Amino acid sequence: MFCSLTMIEVLFFGLVLTFVNADGVADVVLSCSLVEEGAGLGGMGGGALFTRTPATLVLRDIPVGPDESLDTLTPFVPPSVPDPDLILFENKVSSPEIPNAGMLLHADCNEQEVMCEISRYTPRGLEEGSDPAYFMVSLSVVGFDFSTSFILQTLPIDKDQQTLVQNKLSLPLSQSGTLLTKVIFLVFSNINSVSAPLRGDVLLNCGFKQEEIPLAPEMVLEWRLQHRGKGRKVLEIKTKLDDTEGATVVHGERKGSSVDGAQVLSEGNVSMSLTELKVVDEGTYICTVNLGHFHAQQVIQLHIIQPPQVSLSEEKLVLSKSSPQTLSCHCAKYYPLEAQVSNCIF
Repeated sequence: MFCSLTMIEVLFFGLVLTFVNADGVADVVLSCSLVEEGAGLGGMGGGALFTRTPATLVLRDIPVGPDESLDTLTPFVPPSVPDPDLILFENKVSSPEIPNAGMLLHADCNEQEVMCEISRYTPRGLEEGSDPAYFMVSLSVVGFDFSTSFILQTLPIDKDQQTLVQNKLSLPLSQSGTLLTKVIFLVFSNINSVSAPLRGDVLLNCGFKQEEIPLAPEMVLEWRLQHRGKGRKVLEIKTKLDDTEGATVVHGERKGSSVDGAQVLSEGNVSMSLTELKVVDEGTYICTVNLGHFHAQQVIQLHIIQPPQVSLSEEKLVLSKSSPQTLSCHCAKYYPLEAQVSNCIF
């Protein structure tokens, strides 16, 4: 079922709407925040602050499944009068395609909260404010395994005296008042958190995609672990994307960590396997993919669990009214240590 709301509600109330085209693709409108670093307060409360400005992201042409109804639904239509104060990003997602983007089609109707943050992005080695402009988008659905970070690149606009400029970003707008962009690179994961048994194995999912024209001939992958204020590198891979023989260099600092090199080249799959898990493997894993001037990452939480060994204080217990007996239940060798046992069931 689709929600029926007007365009005015999209822009002012920031809801997630779906507009379906006749050719079986949908336009999804997302309420986002443009996050910018601001001036610090100074004094003891000093340091950089972050300001948040309402923004809208339109993802064009997301494929619609065969079971979806196309009746009574219209494509996204921008405001009839362009407004230079609105921050309205318009993007085609066809190349590269955002994995599992179909989850966004019914997010609002299903009362699923979509988290969308957009920030300015300066590629390494390029001057800030260069043309074209770049933006990093972080997108996730609360409570669901959907998370992606992608880089938007602005598209050229034929400027004339009538061309509007977005007031906050100082970027030219299209005739419909949108910032025209394309996705050039994304990193995604289909898990946000995973639990695995002590001494067991686990696969931490991560992948990347880029536009058809490669951004760089070489990809550098880094997996890092952060836990309780400390960080360390787990694995690093450098590989040529043209499948040159012997062009992959793997440096694993954690024994039993591995990435399938063949899937890196064929599918952009940079998921990492860990074997013989220990307590020290628990924490926040950061998957960072570097392509030339660009990089993006995903964060995955790994929890280590170990069921307790349960024993009783008496192997045999004879109940007697004249002599009360006490039977104790003991739990040992479990993790995490703060786990609590509510009761013993016999």
